[in-house]
Amino acid sequence: MKTNLIEEVLGHIRTPSAPDELLTLVETAIRKHPLIQSHVAIQSRLEKSEALHRYIVNNSPDIVFMLDEAGRFCFINNKVESLLGYSPAELCGQHFRYILDEQDVARGAYAVRGPNISADNPRSLEVLLKVKGQKTATRHFEITAFPIEPQSWPHSDESLSGCIPQLARYYGTARDVTDRKEAEAFINFQTYHDPLTRLPNRALFKDRLELAAAHARRNHHKLAVMFLDLDRFKVINNTLGHAMGDRLLQAVTQRMEKCLRHGDTLSRFGGDEFTILLPVIHGTDDARSVAKKLIAALQNPFQLGNHEVFVGASIGIALFPDAGQTMEQLLQCADAAMYYVKARGKDGYRFHSKNMRTTTTQRLRMERDLRLAMEREEFQVHYQPQVCSKTHRMVGVEALVRWQHPTLGLLYPVDFLPLAEETGLIAKLSEKVLSHACKEVGNWIASGHPDLRLAVNLSPSQVEHPRFVEMLTKRIKANGFPKENLEIEITENVIMKDLERISSKFKDLASSGIRIAIDDFGTGYSSLNYLHRLPIHTLKVDQSFVKAIRSGEEGACIVNAIVAMAHGLKLEIVAEGVETGEQLSYLKKLGCQQVQGFFYGPAQPASEISKILNAKDRCLVHRPHN
Repeated sequence: MKTNLIEEVLGHIRTPSAPDELLTLVETAIRKHPLIQSHVAIQSRLEKSEALHRYIVNNSPDIVFMLDEAGRFCFINNKVESLLGYSPAELCGQHFRYILDEQDVARGAYAVRGPNISADNPRSLEVLLKVKGQKTATRHFEITAFPIEPQSWPHSDESLSGCIPQLARYYGTARDVTDRKEAEAFINFQTYHDPLTRLPNRALFKDRLELAAAHARRNHHKLAVMFLDLDRFKVINNTLGHAMGDRLLQAVTQRMEKCLRHGDTLSRFGGDEFTILLPVIHGTDDARSVAKKLIAALQNPFQLGNHEVFVGASIGIALFPDAGQTMEQLLQCADAAMYYVKARGKDGYRFHSKNMRTTTTQRLRMERDLRLAMEREEFQVHYQPQVCSKTHRMVGVEALVRWQHPTLGLLYPVDFLPLAEETGLIAKLSEKVLSHACKEVGNWIASGHPDLRLAVNLSPSQVEHPRFVEMLTKRIKANGFPKENLEIEITENVIMKDLERISSKFKDLASSGIRIAIDDFGTGYSSLNYLHRLPIHTLKVDQSFVKAIRSGEEGACIVNAIVAMAHGLKLEIVAEGVETGEQLSYLKKLGCQQVQGFFYGPAQPASEISKILNAKDRCLVHRPHN
């Protein structure tokens, strides 16, 4: 700068001029020098400031943008390219709605032009912005924007990304909050959904039920609540492990969802329990139709790895406003109806009725007493003789459990076995009965009755257990009971649920010497196919047919057919429920080898059976039953 000043003065000296002009010129140059020097310094600082401004804007973690009066981008920083894939050049001149998700266009336009927006009161909102090149991809952004005051309008600066910010009338930033929004959504989902099946959980179901009930009350229409419990799930879960149990629940969920209408809610209430909300129905037929679809959908087997498993569903249904007015009442009534189905054979549905409330209270009391009875050894084993129809000689005994209830007296299986099955106590109870019977009958066999046969009933859950054969043979061996003296009784329904697997189990049992009998024959499928394929030794004619043995009655014809079929297949016959001499005589003429029933007396304690065994030839006489 000093050199420039000297050169300027010397230039005037070389030019002819008056001395006073020269002095004035020198004085002027000296006065201008600080001003020029200050201007240069300011210009340098301004250039550095603009460079810093460009660096900050283009390296900001947020998108920084400016819009003109019409809402078109007149500046946007480089961050937009890394976050959304657009270059600043292609966005400049485009309206801001170009990158807004369709559902947020109207809201975004209002936000920019809304009232009372200023630099001191900017507008903030969350919107979805579209990612370039991906039709459905969006990201969440938090936008902060405000108008630029007229006195602050930029005048000329085209150095930023090739845009023209001098047209800017709005300034704003866009911060990517996608991670936070996804975290919030995940937390919200976890709060109101079951993580395994991704179904609504108990809390969300109750919220929807309350809302649906309020809507139904206001519009005077009906709704239905279903309580669904999976049958046989606990056996599968305990046998194959919780991982397989989880896979089964997921597969069950997929099938059930296909049975429901848009707007219905399927919820996992916990464990193997599900609830279903049908928010608008015309009557019981709508709910009945859905229940039937659900039951039918679950009847086909599920493939879990190498295992093919079967489940069923017990469904209780409560209608609003018939069963209750509140959420709690509807759920309680649906639950009570479901337990009513469980107690009567499972795999079905039932609408709630008023008498079920009493039944539910009794059931809870009985369940408590049943658990205590296991601890207090209140169960007894009685034996019903199986008698040769020709000689009246006792050839075997069927072990039947009785419960000596402390207040209700002696209870029969029909009074408590369905509850034991439902609560999962049946396996433990059956083990106790089998062990007790093996010890007592084993002693009789060892004491001089080597041909005495022991017949025991097994529950479906025991037979369906994948390790059924192993567990049964282990139990028999532990009690030292001869396998050839044991006959297990199984109903037809259990066989037909999984014929292939049951066939394999039966063959293993038969090869070890254990006999197999079909109980209540004639009341189920009565298929010649499985009789031919399975190693069965005995058919037990159901007592309902035996009771109908009178001249000309249909039941007698069924008995005739069963006995003839058994003879053709070379199977033994045991007729249950024989009560009269007429029935015994009829069966004897047909060639029915063995009978059991009240004609020879009811099931008796071991002490009474010992007396029969000690009698000559183990013969029984007719004992009238009162």
